[in-house]
Amino acid sequence: MSRLAGRFAELRAAGRAALVPFVTAGDPTPDVTRRLLPRLVEAGADIIELGVPFSDPMADGPVIQRAGERALAAGMTLSGVLDLARGFRANDRSTGLVLMGYLNPIVAMGHARFAAAAAAAGIDGVIVVDMPPEEGEPLLAPLREHGIDPVFLLSPTTSVERMRRIAQEASGFLYYVSLKGITGAGHLDAASVAEALARVRGVSALPVGVGFGIADADTARRIASVADAVVVGSAIVRRVEQALDDPERIPDRVGGFVADLRSAVDAAKRGAPDAAERAEPGSAKR
Repeated sequence: MSRLAGRFAELRAAGRAALVPFVTAGDPTPDVTRRLLPRLVEAGADIIELGVPFSDPMADGPVIQRAGERALAAGMTLSGVLDLARGFRANDRSTGLVLMGYLNPIVAMGHARFAAAAAAAGIDGVIVVDMPPEEGEPLLAPLREHGIDPVFLLSPTTSVERMRRIAQEASGFLYYVSLKGITGAGHLDAASVAEALARVRGVSALPVGVGFGIADADTARRIASVADAVVVGSAIVRRVEQALDDPERIPDRVGGFVADLRSAVDAAKRGAPDAAERAEPGSAKR
């Protein structure tokens, strides 16, 4: 069982949703990220999404775009992100660690080399925003060989047939993008999300995380009542940006916000169905 699968099984047994904070690796400096990661765990993170900064993002809103620019200016590279992950994993063997980024840096490194390096660094899952499953085999094969879960995105416009196709290639969890837009955009409609998750669970038994548009503790609580995981990105990265004048404050500033999210997620009245009520086994790869 992968680390992600194990964590979701533990949370399901406890009747809790996972809290998944996102930070951009190297924003504003690698040292700040190095100190921030364990602070996220102390504040209640179950899984951390570590963003790989990229010069031409297509899904990220202005807040995360600026974070990527700061990280690149500080010299962050894909190899540097893996170094940060390796340092974190040396002291934490239980928290899930998922990379989120774009395909170009992986192609530049080489699919097989990247998968091997990610496994050695303790990465549990990889989200590649611009890699559809039909074009994924050059990366999916080495990821599976090294026991890394490929995590795919679903959106409000994804058809049930398309969900089924994506779920065949996914493992770890599925990431439902709650908005028709970029990160940090719009206002999240929890009722619409609940309806969408019912469709997702009709085709896959994988846990489903929800991200994009979760800006505060109240929204996190509402989403935690229907989702297996709550992913918070722009709201966290914005707090990093607001403390740029005093980077020493960033870990505590962000940690305090994540602790508030944790309390809200744990206060949710869970309404997500048990795995036994979801898609039949074999309808998607686990």
